[in-house]
Amino acid sequence: MADAATLEKPATAAKPKMKVAVTSAKSPDYVEGRRTFFKYRDLGVTRASDGWMRAQLMQAVTGMTQPTGWHYHVCDGQFVYALKGFVELEFEDGTQCRLEAGDSCFIPGGMKHNEIRTSDDVEILEVCLPANMGTVPCEPPAKGA
Repeated sequence: MADAATLEKPATAAKPKMKVAVTSAKSPDYVEGRRTFFKYRDLGVTRASDGWMRAQLMQAVTGMTQPTGWHYHVCDGQFVYALKGFVELEFEDGTQCRLEAGDSCFIPGGMKHNEIRTSDDVEILEVCLPANMGTVPCEPPAKGA
């Protein structure tokens, strides 16, 4: 095992000064989110990273009653990790997936996608860069594109 002196630190020129963030499930901090069928628990990362990254827990209030519609996010990337239940997604490149507990997906910023359905008990950990991620509705991709 390497000691601390032999490990190189990653470049931090583009990153803001960061601090520790600790949250507790016993006193969750719920915030407004993109979808009314989810409740969003802030995990303190936005504040601790000065907006460089966001981490939140998305929990179903109800399952999806219809697909979200095609959209993309204005961000560098979004990481999704399913903790419970499932979510089904489709992407502009033709990829379709069903994420169940323990499954994950990375969505590059700007990639068109559609959430098709979720279970009534879905829980998802979402991490995105930067924290202030925009959502833009768009037309479905052309078939065969």
